[in-house]
Amino acid sequence: MERGVPVEELTSGASGRIIPVFRNIRRSVPSPASLLRLLLFLHALAMWFLLFIRRRSPISWRSMAASASSRRRTGVGRWSAAAEEEEDVLRRRALAERVEMAPLSEEGGGEVACRCGTFLFLGPRRTALYCRSWVPASGDPRGILVIIHGLNEHSGRYSHFAKQLMACNFGVYAMDWIGHGGSDGLHGYVPSLDYVVEDTGKFLEKIKSDNPGVPCFLFGHSTGGAVVLKAASYPHIKAMVEGIILTSPALRVKPAHPIVGAVAPIFSLVLPKFQFKGANKRGIPVSRDPAAMSAKYSDPLVYTRPIRVRTGHEILRISSYLLQNMKSIAVPFFVLHGTADRVTDPLASQDLYNVAASRHKDIKLYEGFLHDLLFEPERDEVGGDIINWMLKMLQLQNM
Repeated sequence: MERGVPVEELTSGASGRIIPVFRNIRRSVPSPASLLRLLLFLHALAMWFLLFIRRRSPISWRSMAASASSRRRTGVGRWSAAAEEEEDVLRRRALAERVEMAPLSEEGGGEVACRCGTFLFLGPRRTALYCRSWVPASGDPRGILVIIHGLNEHSGRYSHFAKQLMACNFGVYAMDWIGHGGSDGLHGYVPSLDYVVEDTGKFLEKIKSDNPGVPCFLFGHSTGGAVVLKAASYPHIKAMVEGIILTSPALRVKPAHPIVGAVAPIFSLVLPKFQFKGANKRGIPVSRDPAAMSAKYSDPLVYTRPIRVRTGHEILRISSYLLQNMKSIAVPFFVLHGTADRVTDPLASQDLYNVAASRHKDIKLYEGFLHDLLFEPERDEVGGDIINWMLKMLQLQNM
């Protein structure tokens, strides 16, 4: 694979919502000295503006301050925001319940025999996480795959893949992240991806407890792949799985300019929920299937608004952590990536395969495929490759 494959800078794991906001910063800020002069000028301008307001309208200034203080004391503003967030969660949860889960068989159009359902799982921070399950209707499954979706999407998008898995006698469980799908939290806002890592571990513990003796695998797509990889680096989670599967993992996400990386932590603390208004709402292509693209971006449970500052910073943070700790990865893994992916870097997946300490590791690069491998026209081929790898790992376990 050539090193010249263009990769969109500062993009999200799943839908390209982190955009290079400061793409042209090299032209607008030619040197650190000029940047410092610009910051000093803006600071002086802001101070002059504040002083001007205070001199012109002292009473208005005091009344605004008193009003803000009163709101802080009463918590009205916080209550209003919390009420709106709760209302949005209930709306999204109702939409999640309407997602068709029983996949249709290709022969005759009937439903695949399975036990499908949804439930709420209470996470470590008392957050209600919306979950789904697809289990073969009869008998014990030969294994279970736990799905962690990518940024901005939700677990309900994986029904077709679940059908493939059930046809091979695998059970499937999936969990919506905080702020995603039918789970609690502001839509599209992830206060910390470490929360998602911890939620993943606790969810896996529940699945293992409910299905004693059944081998489990973890699957993560894009930023979900980064979450799964970090989770599996902890010994107690590694011990619970036979292996992990990563599609298009977000392993090398870089800002468009070093300055962006320097200021991102500050802005994520000061304005964590702020949205970059200049984001491309359509995103870059993630599938070569027009129907799959249309379905994704018309799905009301898929977050298509500009990315929130803290969420973007968290992706940069987990990506940096994984790059620094690739060599210590010891869990068996199978990484899959499209060579034409412009959202996450296929070369980073190759690097993971090359340097990870895992005894059992495999990689497959799909020539010309884009980011959402399980939504490409060849989705069944990709799903089959994943199933065959899990079967191979189960055979190794029994040897």
